Amino acid sequence: MTPTPQTIQPDAPFFIVMNGASGRQDAQAVQHTIEGIMAETGRQHSIHVVTDPSRLVAAARAAVKQAQVRRGVVIAAGGDGTINTLAQATLGSGCPFGVLPQGTFNYFSRTHGIPADTEAAVRLLLRARAHPVQVGLVNDRAFLVNASLGLYPQLLQDREAFKQQYGRSRFIALLSSLVTLLRQHRQLRLRIEHGNEVTNLRTPTLFVGNNRLQLEQIGMNEAACLDRGMLAAVAVRPVGTLAMAWLMLRGALGTLGDADNVHSFAFRRIAVTPVRPLGLRRVKVAADGEVTWMRGPLAFSVAPDPLMLLRPEPGDTMGGMIA
Repeated sequence: MTPTPQTIQPDAPFFIVMNGASGRQDAQAVQHTIEGIMAETGRQHSIHVVTDPSRLVAAARAAVKQAQVRRGVVIAAGGDGTINTLAQATLGSGCPFGVLPQGTFNYFSRTHGIPADTEAAVRLLLRARAHPVQVGLVNDRAFLVNASLGLYPQLLQDREAFKQQYGRSRFIALLSSLVTLLRQHRQLRLRIEHGNEVTNLRTPTLFVGNNRLQLEQIGMNEAACLDRGMLAAVAVRPVGTLAMAWLMLRGALGTLGDADNVHSFAFRRIAVTPVRPLGLRRVKVAADGEVTWMRGPLAFSVAPDPLMLLRPEPGDTMGGMIA
């Protein structure tokens, strides 16, 4: 049974973890805005600004423990990677979850109508109810937007390196993607178990989507399956560098789903096993932009419990609709 929306009590404290390195906004200015609105409304809160990414997981766990004790709300202030870390800690805790988007793409917040403007987002949190939101899992790692292996994680790592050198913008992200495609990339050989079917697939990358906005933007028909409690798998058949660049362009134009070299399907659970020699090694996996190493087989599935997200009510035009 799908949980019903939860009303947040006006005395419920907010435990905010902010990634001081996320996005292009000044962290001190963002913190000042948050504290000003909290003081204006009398909401109890704490803000933990994390400047060292290695401390983010510990800060997330501490915020969840405090929220459990004081019946509060866990708030993530940052990009999709920061939101993922806080969501991972919050999932299954019984705590409501809120988002103050500070990233470059903000797919998760945009999908759920959460405004990018900090003041508007804070004021939304103060009046919103918590609604159930689907979470994807790769083994025991949660993802809200997407998870992938192969070329896509490498693309994300290269993009982060470009951002550190040239700054954060969508143009820089596109430029780094082109550079990554011009390099040689390994083809994965994967054994995919889906229900009673087994498919052997050779592909440079396997992408699993859990965000309707992102899937719609690249033109995948499976975007609608997310509303039915499913995930969407997308794999590219082996192609050359120029063909791969053309597929990326088709994704930017929103027509990737019509390409002959793209294999896609909806599912609730699949098992993915890299075939030898990769089967004896760990696999690089990206979840919401954060890259880690996992051992196969990889189980992709919908989490049994949703995340209870503070977001606008349907038809709430003050919530900041998708831009």
